[in-house]
Amino acid sequence: MSTPTRSRLRAQPASLPPSAPSDGTRRRILETALQLFASRGYHDTSIRDLAKVLELQPSALYAHFASKEHVLAELVRIGHEAHHEALQTALKESAPEPRQQVRALVRAHTRTHALHPQLAVVVNEELYALTPELAAPAVALRDKSAALLAEVIERGVAQKSFSPPHPRVTAAAISAMGVRLPYWYEQGGALDVETLAELHAELALRMLGDGAAR
Repeated sequence: MSTPTRSRLRAQPASLPPSAPSDGTRRRILETALQLFASRGYHDTSIRDLAKVLELQPSALYAHFASKEHVLAELVRIGHEAHHEALQTALKESAPEPRQQVRALVRAHTRTHALHPQLAVVVNEELYALTPELAAPAVALRDKSAALLAEVIERGVAQKSFSPPHPRVTAAAISAMGVRLPYWYEQGGALDVETLAELHAELALRMLGDGAAR
């Protein structure tokens, strides 16, 4: 079913992170599927639809992916992997103090969702169309990413840097700021990605009860 968000995503070129496969045909399939899944929805896109846009016979797709579900599973894995790697890099490059680590994590979380809105929508909305077996790699990465923020918040509470009313609920709210970006944020407007990332970091620290946040 088309929604304002999906209609807007239809007009945008597909954007995969650098870690996605570079092989020509396989990448073309993933990019095309990403655009169709984001704009139409996974269930409303058929293998024939995908093959038509690619100007391939449906049978030719099966040389690269066993099924439409396997195409989705690869996109979801790529999205979660790129997100997790961005968070890990942000932590490694951050100072060890919890406030700075939260800033780094939230900035990275915001950037990945703002720069790859189609992938963010597919990853977050279509994951549940997968069988548990095919979803497992992405779910494991998602849980590891959530644990990175949870651990920093837990350490900040222990050090009395943070005083959230409920750490787990606050962590979920912080994550939701990034997840919701594709539904309202558009690149190229008055608010650039880096400014947005900094605003989200400030909001996250305020939610955590950090008196040092501006």
